[in-house]
Amino acid sequence: MSAVRSRPLPLLALAALLLCGAILIAACGGDDDYETAETHDTHEADDAAPADLTTGELSEAALAGEKLFSANCSACHGATANGTSQGPPLVHQIYEPSHHGNASFVIAVARGVRAHHWDFGNMPAVESLSINEIHQVICYVRELQLASGIIEEIPTSTPC
Repeated sequence: MSAVRSRPLPLLALAALLLCGAILIAACGGDDDYETAETHDTHEADDAAPADLTTGELSEAALAGEKLFSANCSACHGATANGTSQGPPLVHQIYEPSHHGNASFVIAVARGVRAHHWDFGNMPAVESLSINEIHQVICYVRELQLASGIIEEIPTSTPC
């Protein structure tokens, strides 16, 4: 039986491995609990949700999401996601799917998120909501956006 000897990684492979590790660490945001994001496009408090906010007909998932939103989110984001002095309106073009997709909502609720569009401060995680409940809240917010003309259709990726 021949002995197996280990060979050191070539210098180029080691450099590539270290570079990938550094990129991964930077992408993960270090050791804090918030999603990393660059600060850009800050909005003012008076840049609010549409004044003529309407809820329209809500699906079963959105009705369940409305109850969860009311219990967990409305203190900061308003009764119909129209914002308060504590948090931004989610019925706003900033939160349309092409800019903040459903995954952004999941990450914000599950992990918290650094403030990057508004001056309300960082959003902490909402640990009381399961992934299925977060999806119901997303359905509620997307249906409010649809009823208010922020979006023209609910994205097919939305779990409603």
